[in-house]
Amino acid sequence: MCRLFALTSTEPQSPMTAIEALDVMREGHDGSGVGLFLSDLGGPWEELEGAPILSGIFSNEGLKRLDRFMMDIGFMTKYKLSIKVPKSPPPGVPKRDIYLIRAYELPEEWESLSREEIDFRLMKIRLQLRQMGQENEDMIVFSFWPDCIMIKEIGDPMTVAEYLRLDRKELRARIILAQGRQNTNYAINLYACHPFFIQGVATMTNGENTAFVPIREFLSSRGFPGYMGYQSDSEVFTHIMHYTLHMLGLDVPYYKHIITPLQDEDLERHPNGEFLKHLKHSCRRLIIDGPNCVIGCLPDKRVFMVQDRKKLRPGVVGGKPGLFALSSEICGLDAIIPDRDKTTDFQPMHLDTVIIGPDRQEVQICSQKDTLPPLR
Repeated sequence: MCRLFALTSTEPQSPMTAIEALDVMREGHDGSGVGLFLSDLGGPWEELEGAPILSGIFSNEGLKRLDRFMMDIGFMTKYKLSIKVPKSPPPGVPKRDIYLIRAYELPEEWESLSREEIDFRLMKIRLQLRQMGQENEDMIVFSFWPDCIMIKEIGDPMTVAEYLRLDRKELRARIILAQGRQNTNYAINLYACHPFFIQGVATMTNGENTAFVPIREFLSSRGFPGYMGYQSDSEVFTHIMHYTLHMLGLDVPYYKHIITPLQDEDLERHPNGEFLKHLKHSCRRLIIDGPNCVIGCLPDKRVFMVQDRKKLRPGVVGGKPGLFALSSEICGLDAIIPDRDKTTDFQPMHLDTVIIGPDRQEVQICSQKDTLPPLR
């Protein structure tokens, strides 16, 4: 089992806040790795609206290859944060040359492109860099997207955070997703470390998806190049949300109806029953199986939590106006927001989707039994 913690705040927060929550929950994860997703960034990144930010780990030679590649395709550095570390890492943490976070200016010839085309090209560049890195084993690229930073490493979360000095002001963000534990179902690979990301959608999962193979095959057959990788069975949760939003044009409340649809007899009584029957049939290969708690962030800065159909993994949401957290355990919530009204804490059950908007004023609860919002 692993542990998850996410926060959304009107004021930028340090990643150490989320790391401290993971540390409180350390009995629930094995301390073998950590993954961070930061968005709605503060500090110097706040002034770089629209500039794609590259996050990854590079060898010295890999960094040279990156520089040549990006210059060749017309990308110039706008701002960067290079995390250079001591020569001797702490026990359990691999030796790396450079942890890089770099913002780029878009090429001039991209100015006439649509937002959709820019988004597609940014994704393709990330995939190309990932392929280059895997060929030479000199670069690991997690994300290349505006207003987004990702950091992943093997080792105890608190040890890694202190080693990388994640308390620095340049890494403050209003949205932070943190997961403690390397994926242990496969060979250790940072591409198997949560959170996962595609075109502004990030999710992380505590659980196991035994329907992974048919879901992977369905997504891989859609003809969309971003549906690839799958070093972890949990990556499909990110891609299903992306598919829901971008391919089907549906909003978050529909996500649960795709991954854990209602039984046929319940659909007969549902106000949107006819539509949901068609959705269930057409997306039947995206139905998940097994215990899962999923926490994620959307391009519009909403954060959400959903559970599997039997609620077999822990999850709780709580906070106060301006600061909310989504946590695997209440102790993680208590550690970070002790002064909240605990009577308003909510533990989503098998029919619920919890959504917190970018205004961070309240928790919205959607049940699969509710009437769905109009189609976009």
